Amino acid sequence: MHRPVETRLTKPRRYQLKKEAAAILKSGHPWIFRRHVSSAASVFPSGQWLRLVDGANQVVGYGFYHDAGAIAVRVLRQGAEPPGLEWARSLVRAALDRRSVLRRETGAFRAIHGENDGLPAVTADIYSDVAVVSSYARGADPVARLCARLLRQELPLGGVLWKPGSRRHDETSGSRTLFGRVPERARFLEESQAITVAPHWGQKSGSFLDLRGLRRYLRTAELQGASVLDLFSYSGTLGAAAEIAGAGRIWHIDSSRAALDLGAQAHVLDPEKHRFTEADVFEWLPALAPEERFDLAIADPPAMTSRTAQVPKVLRAYDALYRKLATHVNPGGMVVACCCTSRVGADLFLVTVRRALGRDFRFLTRLPPEPDHPVGFKEADYLKILLFRRKLSS
Repeated sequence: MHRPVETRLTKPRRYQLKKEAAAILKSGHPWIFRRHVSSAASVFPSGQWLRLVDGANQVVGYGFYHDAGAIAVRVLRQGAEPPGLEWARSLVRAALDRRSVLRRETGAFRAIHGENDGLPAVTADIYSDVAVVSSYARGADPVARLCARLLRQELPLGGVLWKPGSRRHDETSGSRTLFGRVPERARFLEESQAITVAPHWGQKSGSFLDLRGLRRYLRTAELQGASVLDLFSYSGTLGAAAEIAGAGRIWHIDSSRAALDLGAQAHVLDPEKHRFTEADVFEWLPALAPEERFDLAIADPPAMTSRTAQVPKVLRAYDALYRKLATHVNPGGMVVACCCTSRVGADLFLVTVRRALGRDFRFLTRLPPEPDHPVGFKEADYLKILLFRRKLSS
């Protein structure tokens, strides 16, 4: 007996996998790269759902197609059974179960983390009673909408905002309220730190939940009276965490005036300690006066590329950034180096930053990913947070 049509997400088209691609699917990897698909796939529009068959004409899985970039197919499900309502419900519930401890500790968490939770190209961030569901590929839009509906059934939500992949680059109509009311600002408590987000605009879903571990580290660091430079600060939650630890001077640099204004309004305890400057960091830092020195320097630039061919250029930018930053760190001071460019692996980023900072700096550790940002496969290890300390004397 066939399932009712309303439980099926979208009608797929047949696509026969090459032998190598079928082996990748069987291995459990959620992506089939373009080099592993045949030219026959080029007839599909971006976002087209596919019924994947092997050389024996057996259905071995389902996925959706991308017409550009390194990833050709994101795998939705292995096996002959198509993705449907119960498939999505079981994955959403499993993801929430894995976050049960975290949900008791903070008012905000990532409920769904894409492929790592079995729901490719879909994320869902919870801020108190507001959910921001995003899809970052056109083919994931039906799954994202279904996840939004399922999250309403599992959590006490007052509003659900959807940011569809099909409108990802449309700043004027890039989000839609699917349910209830989504305020211009949402607030939550992360341990002792109050954080405000703007769900309707800005980067990601309005905040950076993957930096929770770094904020935790900074709130408990020995920063009494310290001077802090927060580059690419967005709304200043990292600098605010340093203030909780006792920092005496915090300078936030970011290219978004709106994000800086949000930080100034919502994330400072003592306004006299903070300075907010709108600037392009890559232009601002080289012009910084040599006498400006800091006990803690944080650099968290946005993703620099999604293309492997651009990695050498990105590494040169990182090298220039950290070479200059090293000259503005006091002896005994720290550098926090962050990288969310997925094409730059952890080892390569460490080597690049270590070389740029020079022998006066000692690598301390890499902070692990947060439990609501699990790393289910190699390419998903996108966020690298490295800590360095400058020697007291050369």
